Formats: sequence, C-alpha cells, structure tokens
Amino acid sequence: MRSGNPVLKNDKVFSREGFSSSKRAMTINGTVNKTYFLLLLTVATSIWSWNHPELFSILLIVGLIGGLITAIITIFKKHLSGYTAPVYALFEGLFLGAISAIMEQAYPGIVIQAVLLTFGTLFCLLTAYKSRLIKVTENFRLGVVAATGAVFLIYILTFVLGIFGMSVPYIHGSGLIGIGFSLVVIVIASLNLVLDFDFIESGAKAKAPKYMEWYGAFGLMVTLIWLYLEILRLLAKLRNR
Repeated sequence: MRSGNPVLKNDKVFSREGFSSSKRAMTINGTVNKTYFLLLLTVATSIWSWNHPELFSILLIVGLIGGLITAIITIFKKHLSGYTAPVYALFEGLFLGAISAIMEQAYPGIVIQAVLLTFGTLFCLLTAYKSRLIKVTENFRLGVVAATGAVFLIYILTFVLGIFGMSVPYIHGSGLIGIGFSLVVIVIASLNLVLDFDFIESGAKAKAPKYMEWYGAFGLMVTLIWLYLEILRLLAKLRNR
C-alpha cells in the first residue's frame, strides 16, 4: 500500500514495522484521537506565536527548522513517533502562527478563509472516501505519487535558484499561470489526504503496532499543513490581482 504523502509513501511500512494481534494494535479511532491532540498542540503554539509579533523572524526559523528535524526523525524512527509527533506539532504551530499573522496583516481576513477551506476540504474528502465515491486504486496512487514528486521537485528547484538570486517565472506570481499552478498544487495536496485515509485504514486492518497511530496522525498533519499553506498562498495571489 502506497501513499503520495512523502511521510506515508512506502508501501511496505506496515509489513516492515511488524504486525500485532494484541489489543495494542493500531486502530482508526486511536489515530483520529491522536490527530485531534496534534491539532490542539499546533493551535496552542500558533496562538502563542500569533501574539508575539516581535519574535516573528525567530519563530519562523525555529518553527521551520525544528519541524523539519523532528519530521525527519519521525520518518526514520517511527517507533519514537509518540514523542516526536507532538514536538513536530509544537514547532509547526510556531511557524504557522507567525506566517499566518504576517499574511493577516497584509490581507485582512485571509487566515480564517484559509482555515475554513482547509477543513472544509478535509471533511468533504473524508466523506467521499468513506462513501467510496473516491476509490483508491493502484493507478490512483501512482498518479498522486508522481504529481506530488513533481511539485516537490519544482519547490526544490525554486529554492536552489533562489540561492543564486533567480526564480522560476510565473508560477509564484499572481497572474493566471501562478493561480493555475496553485490550484493544481491544492488539488494534489487534497488527493494526498485520500491516500492518507487509505494508509490509516490499511494499517488498522493489518493490525500494525500501536505506535503507528502516532505515525499515521503525524502523516495526516503534514498533509493538512501543506494544504493550508497552499490555500493561503492561493488566496494571497487572488488578493493581488
């Protein structure tokens, strides 16, 4: 089973981690509860960060680097995800609070719009997945994986070019190409949510170890944060037109 989410992309994650027939096996409800907990941690540090504008520059760097480091540790040390996933959520909250406040100052009302659209997308896709309106086939997985990989390659290229004072033309602007690119990325991020649901459901059916609930919740948080940031970027582009 494969997921397009870089965190949940390996189709042998569960088999490699081992299976359990005990009551300590992974469950969907357990993963959902842990996702709620991670969301609360993220919101808590986001609110704190939001209310400290004098620290925005530091919080952006600390949140971004801290989140990246804990994410890497979580990916390679899944059995530690019960500890690293909450730390990841705290760091990401610092980053999201600062970047959201900065965007809100530039575009009043943009944050609440982005939050509503993010969770609206989450619930719509969850409903579609539960009702089997969207079927996760192998071709579906491969398509989302390929599209996700292409997006991240573009982001890496943008980062590398930025070091040398260059940029990828059009896609980050507020023109039709830039808006179209953001829409495509949002669709890809949204489809990753479907694969995350499938990953979690498959883990529960396979009776994966209990700590995989934390890992599944962590992977879902990664996608939600990505989706939120892309929606925030799109709304900013639309405001600039």
